Amino acid sequence: MNYTLHQLQIFLEIVAKKSITKASEALFLTQPAVSIQLKKFQEQFPLPLTEVLGRQLYITPFGEEIALAAQRILDEVEDIAYTTAQYQGRLAGKLAISVVSTGKYLMPYYLSGFVNQHPGIDFSMDVTNKQQVVRDLEENKVDFALVSVLPEHLALHTVPLLQNSLYLVGGTEREKQRKGRKERIFTEQPLLYREPGSATRNAMEAFIKANDFPVSRKIALTSNEALKQSVIAGLGYSIMPLIGIKDAVDRGEITIISYKGLPIHTQWNLVSLKNKKLSPVAKAFLEYLDIHTTSINEKYFNWIYTSVASSS
Repeated sequence: MNYTLHQLQIFLEIVAKKSITKASEALFLTQPAVSIQLKKFQEQFPLPLTEVLGRQLYITPFGEEIALAAQRILDEVEDIAYTTAQYQGRLAGKLAISVVSTGKYLMPYYLSGFVNQHPGIDFSMDVTNKQQVVRDLEENKVDFALVSVLPEHLALHTVPLLQNSLYLVGGTEREKQRKGRKERIFTEQPLLYREPGSATRNAMEAFIKANDFPVSRKIALTSNEALKQSVIAGLGYSIMPLIGIKDAVDRGEITIISYKGLPIHTQWNLVSLKNKKLSPVAKAFLEYLDIHTTSINEKYFNWIYTSVASSS
């Protein structure tokens, strides 16, 4: 066997993408270059790693086994680099975090100082929906997750970061033209929701149910950004976290509408499985947050508490 680490990386990308074209795009290589490396890698095995049926590339069962071995090899190579850095007195390793979509507006601020202090750290932040975040925790795919509502069926270690406040909002142009009492927003106007399972949607539905509003029109969107743009465009009204719409409020594109029982307050928490054995990097990150969370909130998010106080 005379394969290279580069060939292992290319093969794993092909396995992940099930396409030479998509693998080449992900690796920023030309398609012929990827095809050549796959051919050279294949020549070292007596059994086929891939097969093409029609126009679709498939990974053979043998190829899947080789992919698992290739991933283990590359993981060991990374560990060598991390061990070397640690012997040189530097913190090194991986940090993986899964973040609900609205959390993308705050998690980078808690990460940046830590990661910049320790350039030997490789970190990944997957921004996804709440259901996938919980699944990542359950399957032990990440060190931490950022959520605003704790999954009750999991035993978790919890680090409170920031208050999360949800307000009734509408596009400023649409709100200027609206007439009648505010409760008619819920009974006569189109209401914009996040997808089922979203903590934002759950909070909005709980508020509507508690007030016994007979909703006439519902529109569902699958990300906070899509929801924000739809509100700005005047498609309807929603209850949204302030953290994700501040820029649009500041520009006058979205209007916050005061209403009894609003805003709804929850808490942003960084969580990990209680029985998870944390890596040195994960432990160091918790120590960093213990020291710096207050100063980060004061520097970047003091406006949230000002908004909350003024709305009370």
